[in-house]
Formats: sequence, C-alpha cells, structure tokens
Amino acid sequence: MNAEDKVIMEFVENALYRLDQSTRMIGVAFIQLEEQDIWKRPNEASNSMGNLILHLCGNITQYVISSLGETEDIRERDIEFDTRSGLNKADLLKKLEDTVNKAKDIIENATPKEWLKKREVQGFCFSGIGVVLHAVEHYSYHTGQVAFWVKQLNNKDLGFYDGTDLNIKNKD
Repeated sequence: MNAEDKVIMEFVENALYRLDQSTRMIGVAFIQLEEQDIWKRPNEASNSMGNLILHLCGNITQYVISSLGETEDIRERDIEFDTRSGLNKADLLKKLEDTVNKAKDIIENATPKEWLKKREVQGFCFSGIGVVLHAVEHYSYHTGQVAFWVKQLNNKDLGFYDGTDLNIKNKD
C-alpha cells in the first residue's frame, strides 16, 4: 500500500470515528430528555432538538450521500427548520442513525478519484475530502448544541465520558 492510500485510510478511519462519536453523544443526550422536550425551542430565534436532527440528516444527505455518493440532491432545507412536530425521539434517532450509516458506507467505499473530485454543494466547491470534513465538522457543531440544550433543560452533566480519565497526558 502506498503512502497516499495510507493517508486516505487514516482520514476515513478518523472521519468514521467522529461520526460515531457524535451519534453516540446525541443518543446519550436524547435518553435524558422527556418526549415533550424534543420540539421545544429556547426562543423563536433558535431551533428545537428535533429541528437540529432533521437539519443534520439533511446536511449529511446533501454533502455525503448526494455529493460524494453521486445521487440526486433532493434536500429541502427550509423544512428542516420550519417543522414543529411529527417525529418522536425514537423516530428522530432512527432517522439520524440511518442517515449516518448510509453516509459512512459511502465514505468507506469512496475511491481515490472520488476523494479528489471537485464538486459543487450549496454553491461551494469542495473535493470529496472537503465534503466529508464539512459533514463531520457540521455534525460535531450541532451535537454540541444538542448537548448544551439538554444540559440547560436538566441542569446536569450528560456523562459523555463517564469512566474515562481525560487528564491522561499525551504520549509519543
């Protein structure tokens, strides 16, 4: 295996890890919510957790599944934010997990040519690498919003890293 293939493998492994971490954290947060909290908005300028999940599914679908996966872009972004009810916690988590799993499959199977190919997404021009970087970063950003909102509602730590010593120093 050449160095370029090793770099791509490392990138893919880390992208998949980050997608899994965000999915895990949202799952942990959702367990701590009451059903009526899913569509609650802190104010009219903010989104509910249900909206954030719909938005994440739309974004991951548009960037990874449609763009990198080379399928039709059918995203209707405004609906992600305008929706005020309809799906419960379990439905939203299932939709998110299904979307992420489909995206992970596309990421795992992308060819070197697909990683380098430039494509236009939402008016921006990205390579396949750029598309995945965007999706992972965007997912992480909104995962933090979900975590913050759940902490606000419950006034307690979510325990994302319970049992893990985060004070261990770096090693070579």
